[in-house]
Amino acid sequence: MAKTFKNIYGQIYDFANLYAAYLRARRGKRYRHEVLRFSRDLEPNLIQIQNELVWKTYHTGRYREFFVYEPKRRPVAALPFRDRVVQHAIVSVIEPIWENRFVYDSYACRPTRGTHAGADRAQAFLRKVKRRHGKVYVLKADISKYFASIDHGVLKRLLRKRIACGDTLSLLDGIIVSTPGPTGIPIGNLTSQLFANIYLHELDEYVKYDLREHFYVRYMDDFVIIHHDKQHLQRLRVAIESFLWDRLRLRTNAKTQVFPVGLVRGRALDFLGYRIWPTHRKLRKGSIKRMRHRLRRLQALYAAGRIGFAQIGPRIVSWFGHAKHADSYNLRSKVLGDAVFRRDNQKKGAAPLL
Repeated sequence: MAKTFKNIYGQIYDFANLYAAYLRARRGKRYRHEVLRFSRDLEPNLIQIQNELVWKTYHTGRYREFFVYEPKRRPVAALPFRDRVVQHAIVSVIEPIWENRFVYDSYACRPTRGTHAGADRAQAFLRKVKRRHGKVYVLKADISKYFASIDHGVLKRLLRKRIACGDTLSLLDGIIVSTPGPTGIPIGNLTSQLFANIYLHELDEYVKYDLREHFYVRYMDDFVIIHHDKQHLQRLRVAIESFLWDRLRLRTNAKTQVFPVGLVRGRALDFLGYRIWPTHRKLRKGSIKRMRHRLRRLQALYAAGRIGFAQIGPRIVSWFGHAKHADSYNLRSKVLGDAVFRRDNQKKGAAPLL
């Protein structure tokens, strides 16, 4: 019987926890208007949140909906800043309950994990299978419309497997049903990231402990299983798709497939922003295209005097940090070497270079 946690609600509304949640919520956003307004009366605002939680009158605020377009068009729903403080306070208390239970090879939204670690792990598995068997196949799967497909009833049941504190569960239920309908959680919520990992932790355990597959890596709703036998992976696909629907009401999308990985009779594993072979790794072509487009936009904004190098540098450093985890030295030199930033009123020969 798994251990359940009781009497944790008080930890959420503890003032020190709320203040720490405020500091995390404002990180990188402290000069935005709503954050400045909240910070101006910080103590009264935190006390107001605390009172609402103590007296159980807190309700999730209204979402602001918009779209993001990289790497693809996706709807995002964002809460007011005070609600984001509450979400940080919640996650700081309940995330450790699951963190020690999550399998090692789940890499999304976890401390010491991330895309680079996940790509490293997948490539290590490719190398190991190739070295042992001389050939390697991959089952690569994506969940179809994952966040929109998460079933509220199933999610509530999974939360109750580990939490037995009624007040905490009531607070979490309120966040879940703030999305209308029986399915779906907002991509923009901090709690959604944790809920999404809890939801697919059921799949992790099924693959690792029931199917006993060692070479498995998951990053949110994308996962791969690596093996030397193509038919074995085809059988796994049938079993996994049946499990996902029967237990979690999820389906894989049309991109899910089994294929060989190799330079001659195969292709790359396209995973976590990289094209991965056992021997080397390259950036995805889409990543390169988006960076070139972003650089052209930054050049235009700089030329018009709308931004300075303080705004340009972090964006380039971020992409550079991603690119250096691939075999991309010549590519980085080419892309960044072409990035010439010049004000409209500068002489052509006096252009500053990055």
